[in-house]
Amino acid sequence: MAGIYVHIPFCKQACNYCNFHFSTSLKLKDEMIAALIKEISLTTIGTEESDLLVTNKKEPIETLYFGGGTPSIIDIKDLELLLAALHEKFIFSEKIEITLEANPDDITPAKLELWKKIGINRLSVGIQSFIEEELVWMNRAHTATESLQCIEDIKNAGFTNFSVDLIYGSPLLTNDKWKKNTDTIFEKNIPHISCYALTVEPKTALNKMINQHKKEPVDAGKQAEQFILLMDWMELAGYDHYEISNFAKPGMKSKHNSSYWQGKRYYGFGPSAHAFDGKSRQWNIANNALYIQSLKNNVIPFEKENLTAIQQLNEYIMTSLRTIEGLSLGVVEERFGNKITRQLQSASEKWKLGGKVFADDKRIILTKEGKLFADGIAADLFF
Repeated sequence: MAGIYVHIPFCKQACNYCNFHFSTSLKLKDEMIAALIKEISLTTIGTEESDLLVTNKKEPIETLYFGGGTPSIIDIKDLELLLAALHEKFIFSEKIEITLEANPDDITPAKLELWKKIGINRLSVGIQSFIEEELVWMNRAHTATESLQCIEDIKNAGFTNFSVDLIYGSPLLTNDKWKKNTDTIFEKNIPHISCYALTVEPKTALNKMINQHKKEPVDAGKQAEQFILLMDWMELAGYDHYEISNFAKPGMKSKHNSSYWQGKRYYGFGPSAHAFDGKSRQWNIANNALYIQSLKNNVIPFEKENLTAIQQLNEYIMTSLRTIEGLSLGVVEERFGNKITRQLQSASEKWKLGGKVFADDKRIILTKEGKLFADGIAADLFF
C-alpha cells in the first residue's frame, strides 16, 4: 500500500535549530491551501504519463501524514478541504492511519474534538522538552506547562495513538534533566516517542549564534552518552527500539514513518515535499510563492531523479539498517543478485568483529553500540 505526505509550510515562530521549509507569515495561507488542492487534483495515478508512477490505480492509501511546518496552526476548514480533495483522488484503506503534527500551544480540547471528528486518528506532538529553560533556549513557542497539559488534553479527547518528540544533547541538558524528560514519558504512559540529537544545521539561527559565540557548541560525546542512556531507559520501560530515532510500546509503531524505512511508495504534496515509487524520487520546489504561482498555471513545480540499481541498493542499505529488523540478505539477493549479497556479507565482517553489527546468513542488524555509528556503517557498506 502507498502513503501520502502533505507539507504545511507555516509556523508560529522559528526554532533556533530548524532547517525545514516553512514561513512564519500566514499571509499566503489561503493561496497555499488552494495550490495544495490543485496539486492533488493534477496528480496522475497509475498511468505512463504520471509524474510519479504508482502501478495500481486502485491501491488503497494506508497512511496520510500532515507535516510541516506546523499543520496544527491552520484552520479546521482548511484540513477538511485538503481531506476532501484527497478522498476525491485516492482510495483510503479502511484502517488508514491519519497523523497530524501539532505543537502543544495549538492543542486545545475544542481543536482535539474537531480533529478527531474529521478523521485524524494519530497526533505527533513537538514537545522537545518538558524543561522550561530548554524550551526558551530552543526558541520554542510553548511552555513546559503547556507541554504537560497537552498530554492530558490528548488523552481526555480519546486519542490513544499519539507520539511525542524529544531532543537530547543540547548544552543545557544534563543527564539528570534528560532522565527527568524520559521519566515524564513513562509517567504519562505515552505510547510512542521520537528522539533526536540536537543537530547544528547550516544557515540556521543556532549555527549563527554558535559561530558568534553567543551559544555553546554541541558536545558530540555528551550526545552519544545521552543516546545510550535513552536506549537503556526505554528498554527497561518496555518500549521497542524499532528505528534509530523511534521507540514504541508493542503495537504502537508509526505506520507512516515505517513505510519510509521499508521502501514503500508514497506521494508528497506541498512545497519541498518528496515522493518515491521505489525506482525514482521527485521533490517539489521549496519556495512558497513560486509553488503557488506554478499551480495557478496548472504546473506542478518538481524535479525528478531516476535511481540506478546501485542507488536503489544503497538506499535499501541505509534505510533497513536503521530498523530493528535490519538488512535482509534475502531481499538483497532477490533484488540485486548473489554476487552483491556475498560482497555485502564480506564488507560487514569487520563491523561484526568490532561488535557494531550482528550478522548471520539472513540478516545484518546494528547492535546497541552500532546504532551510534549507523550512518558511518551504512556509508561503509555502500556500493
